[in-house]
Amino acid sequence: MQVKAIKTAVFRENEDLIRFILRYVKKLPEKSILVVTSKIIALSEGRTVELKDEKQKARIIKKESEFAIKTKRAWLTIKDGAVMASAGVDESNAAGKLILLPRNSFVSAEMIRNELMKKFKVQKLGVLVTDSRTFPLRAGIVGMALGYAGFKGIRDYRGTGDIFGRKLKMSRTNVADSLAAAAVLCMGEGKERQPLAILEDAPAVFSQTINPKEILINPKIDLYLPFFRRILRK
Repeated sequence: MQVKAIKTAVFRENEDLIRFILRYVKKLPEKSILVVTSKIIALSEGRTVELKDEKQKARIIKKESEFAIKTKRAWLTIKDGAVMASAGVDESNAAGKLILLPRNSFVSAEMIRNELMKKFKVQKLGVLVTDSRTFPLRAGIVGMALGYAGFKGIRDYRGTGDIFGRKLKMSRTNVADSLAAAAVLCMGEGKERQPLAILEDAPAVFSQTINPKEILINPKIDLYLPFFRRILRK
């Protein structure tokens, strides 16, 4: 797989997103995936709030969350079915404002995909909207998928055999998050100004329709739930 991060000018609030993308993306081959950081989508939607104080920030985070717990360093939240810090509410590269997540990253991905398919006259094209997250007991952040369109987000191995013929019962590859991690690694997290990337030869199955719920899991059957319940009881 080839990852090409694209350096751009600073994206401004309420700027036209498609026009901005087309300023820097001049060609998209068949079976390529355009990666777009969620921050510029949120800015295009005007999803910002003037930062007043920490109490106001806490109110916004709780409003944006499905579930929120205050910790020493950040709010631990569930937003759109995913665990993340502070519901994605971000102060970095925000010029004194808070930038929220896009209204609906799957809808945004489909809108971008439709516009670019018409512009570049391609039939198989993916769009991936990314953000960053932490993992329990691991330092640092990695890219994650907030939404996508044009390819399947999960590769399901369940019911197939391994190399010795043993039937796999649980194995699924999260394609969307894996591609996001690779892309964000190249796009950067600081002042690189690379909010776009193009993936070519990605190991993805392209599809006209996708299921936004395929990458989610019910917390009641999450593999880590018993572990964290035990920690909380100590």
